[in-house]
Amino acid sequence: MPGRLKKAPELYTLASHTSFVDGLVRGIRCRFGDDPLTLSDVLILLPNRRAVRSLRDAFLRASGGKSLILPRIEPIGDVDEDDLFLSGNLMQGTWERELAPPIPPFMRQMLLMDIINRWSHKSEGSVPEIAQCAILARALGQFLDHVQTERLTFKDLENLVPSEYANHWQKTLDFLRILTEHWPDILAPTGFSDAAIRRNILLDGLREQWLENPPSHPIIVAGSTGSIPATADLLGVVSCLPQGMVVLPGLDLFMDDISWDAIDDTHPQATMKHLLSVIRADRDVVKNWLDDDIPDHRRARNDLLREVMRPAETTDQWRFLDLDLTAATKGFSRIETPGPREEAGIIALMLREALETDGKTAALVTPDRQLARRVAGEMKRWDILIDDSAGTPLFNTSAGVFLRLTAQMIGEGAAPVPLLSVLKHPLCTGGQEVGYFRKMTRLLEEYILRGPRPGAGCTGISTAIEMALTKRKNSKNSLKNPASNISAITNLQNLKDWWQTTSDLIMPFEQTMAQKDASFEALLIGHIDMAERLCASHDKSGAERLWQGDAGEEAAKFIEDLHQAALYLPRLKSENYPALLDVFMGGITVRPKYGQHPRLNIWGPLEARLQHADLVILAGLNEGAWPPEPPADPWMSRPMRKDFGLPSLEQKIGLSAHDFLQAASAPQVVLTRSEKMDGTPTVKSRWLSRLDAVAPDISLQASPSWLAWYRMLDLPLEKKDILPPRPTPPVTSRPRKLSVTGIQKWMQDPYSIYARYILKFKVLDPLDADPGAADKGTIIHDVLDDFMGKYSDHLPDDAKAALIDIGRQKFENYMDRPAVRAFWWPRFVHVAEWFVEQEKKRRPYHKTTATEIEGHMAFDLPGGEFILTAKADRIDQLADGSYSIIDYKTGRSPTERKIYAGYAPQLPLEGLMAEGGNFDGLKAGPVSDLSYWQLKGGEDVAEITSFNLSARNKMDVTEVIKASFDGLTRLVTSFDLEDTPYLNNPRPDNLGYGEYDHLARAREWQGKES
Repeated sequence: MPGRLKKAPELYTLASHTSFVDGLVRGIRCRFGDDPLTLSDVLILLPNRRAVRSLRDAFLRASGGKSLILPRIEPIGDVDEDDLFLSGNLMQGTWERELAPPIPPFMRQMLLMDIINRWSHKSEGSVPEIAQCAILARALGQFLDHVQTERLTFKDLENLVPSEYANHWQKTLDFLRILTEHWPDILAPTGFSDAAIRRNILLDGLREQWLENPPSHPIIVAGSTGSIPATADLLGVVSCLPQGMVVLPGLDLFMDDISWDAIDDTHPQATMKHLLSVIRADRDVVKNWLDDDIPDHRRARNDLLREVMRPAETTDQWRFLDLDLTAATKGFSRIETPGPREEAGIIALMLREALETDGKTAALVTPDRQLARRVAGEMKRWDILIDDSAGTPLFNTSAGVFLRLTAQMIGEGAAPVPLLSVLKHPLCTGGQEVGYFRKMTRLLEEYILRGPRPGAGCTGISTAIEMALTKRKNSKNSLKNPASNISAITNLQNLKDWWQTTSDLIMPFEQTMAQKDASFEALLIGHIDMAERLCASHDKSGAERLWQGDAGEEAAKFIEDLHQAALYLPRLKSENYPALLDVFMGGITVRPKYGQHPRLNIWGPLEARLQHADLVILAGLNEGAWPPEPPADPWMSRPMRKDFGLPSLEQKIGLSAHDFLQAASAPQVVLTRSEKMDGTPTVKSRWLSRLDAVAPDISLQASPSWLAWYRMLDLPLEKKDILPPRPTPPVTSRPRKLSVTGIQKWMQDPYSIYARYILKFKVLDPLDADPGAADKGTIIHDVLDDFMGKYSDHLPDDAKAALIDIGRQKFENYMDRPAVRAFWWPRFVHVAEWFVEQEKKRRPYHKTTATEIEGHMAFDLPGGEFILTAKADRIDQLADGSYSIIDYKTGRSPTERKIYAGYAPQLPLEGLMAEGGNFDGLKAGPVSDLSYWQLKGGEDVAEITSFNLSARNKMDVTEVIKASFDGLTRLVTSFDLEDTPYLNNPRPDNLGYGEYDHLARAREWQGKES
């Protein structure tokens, strides 16, 4: 027989210093004993699934590991849960009304996106991109949930007077009226219901059922603050059931009445105060769930924290405080670190130390997920794996990253960086053996993707490979180094075949994305098909590899949910697909199912509720992080929310304060924060500021040794100042062949010769590099070489137009780069004008005999034969039969001082080779002129620097050439001695561009040489 309702509610509280789930179990056992049959009749309702798991663990601890029959434990949901959840098991047999299932989140988001998009096109102003529509739709869905959760009706929008608000809020209000008018008609054909309304109906139905037929078995609602109105009403009914009880988490029974009346939404007791008003119960009727004696230091801690949270209106009472601060701060400390790296390191040390005590548990509680990841990373130095129970965003998991990268790769036309990001991802093997796939990816990077960007898409990559292969086959260097050239041709041929196979996996989706617009479903299917094909290995399917593990399962569910809702999204611009996928993925979190450490935990504030640990570290206590800034509402301003009847945004701060207060009441607590974040000073949390105000004369600083200990972890046992490198390889390993530019580099920076020719380290071009100074020089050299080769005997009628036309052909592949079009090309046109005028003046007295001419010269030296090679830009023959050697410079020309000091031997050594007839097809002859033509292209278009007879040094070209020869022989002879080291930039007055300075670790030893 159902019993009668009690006249007064039966309300309890568990003090914040007590482990909630353990205290709840103790109270249940005190009231119902250990009889399994009695316990099995008890129904316990908790806020969420995590609390259910924690309570089950608490029963197991209390039983000493013995088997037992548990009570029925069900989650009921709370306001800050992302999912509007109510256990279906709870309703079976008690609520028979058939309700439409809740609308899937993505389906609702897409329906709302369509509404926002159509309204934007009709209204004045800019139309947001579809990704922005998705963000607005998510916020709009949350707004609908809040309105429906608070049991407000959208008809109340009529009570808001538009003229009282800013113009843009008036437009938003108009949109909300349209939405609420049409939303029921949009939702009805789908066969789904609003999740918040459905939950309200279920909770109200359960409440009515229990009112009409009060259950005879015990019902306990524990841990809920009643922040959902329907939940608060249910708590009121349960508290009056014959065997109903409500246990509140940390209700403050000792706060003075004046402060209680002054509580605002930011106070930790605000939601429970509101709950008591809904139940129509005074605080006096609430009893302690347990009658345990509170240790003095725990009572003192409670008193201190109560004062820290005192409402602003009564903070004048701080002047009259009489707190036992010594007792209050027992097991309560605080650490402020220079930055987040040190904060994470110290926390990791504390967690590691906790393991030294048998059975001791420890937990990090922080809303800062980046800090949580840092701590988890620091713990790996001791081979301790610890999961963040708050979860990892799907877009940061391996599967999520791969899906995002593959979409971005196609969206950016297979540009080098996103393409390599996909090909080098651990999941990507393209149906091939892993080692071979990685090898071919490296070849693609080396031969094609480093340097200027190839053409767009898979076709652009194929064209670039074909061009590189053709260039290698036609290379003039093939005869000089046939083995190297054959190897390169073989690599490129293999690369061509491999890329054909790999691009076949990519091109179907690339073709779909090439359409101006497409359905979201087609884009999603094409994307996943490509991703699975790329993930396949030689022995596993792509689906097996992509969707494996917790993250893979969550990613698969995410894609399935998206696919089911895709029909509700209209066609979109294909180029917007990657950004839209990022937005959809942004709301998904992967939580670990297994593998959590038995004694260590990382919790978010939500996960920490109702949990317990011996040591609790509250971290990230900076304003804006904990408590978080109230989220902005794009659909209603604060005054509009108040007028409409929605809770204030500050309610979240009150809930966050309650989380902090509960966690800070643990037996041992450490508060931590970083003084700077990304180099910017931070503001400490308001609760720390209040703690300083309440107890300014006490120091909560933990031992300063923590920071010192952390820094010592990575300190070397012995610190030595590094000295400049002095490599002395065997003489047999030293180069016996260098170009004239190599000789100049040898004189400037011998270490670069060691790295390049002995260690065989080749400098790689940057990925997707913008054309640089070297590219500019190569282009202009090629233009002038073609022009002089075509018109060596005569100039055309319009020489300037002919030269510019050749330049246009050479610049064509670079014109898509803004800097080339805006700066390089106009400067080249100026150079072309100057060059043609210069040629007209020179032609009567000079005859160009060769351009880009190669040569080599052998020297018999004590250490053996040494070969000097060169490629001269241009050699003219004067009327007297002597040669003028010209070097085009698009950068700076060497100064006269460097020439005569022997630091710029390029032209003199080329002169030496010309005199000896060592250039291909050029007869031996005297050299009378060495000239640098600096082609600037600016206001000072060009400058010619010629060296023949110097009035200052009385040294003519012949003497300069001889001096350079002497310098060369001394240089080679010196390095033929095994004791001669290859130093890094040994001459401060002749420094070169140090491409290998990082290998020489120059920054570590510069300025420290003895």
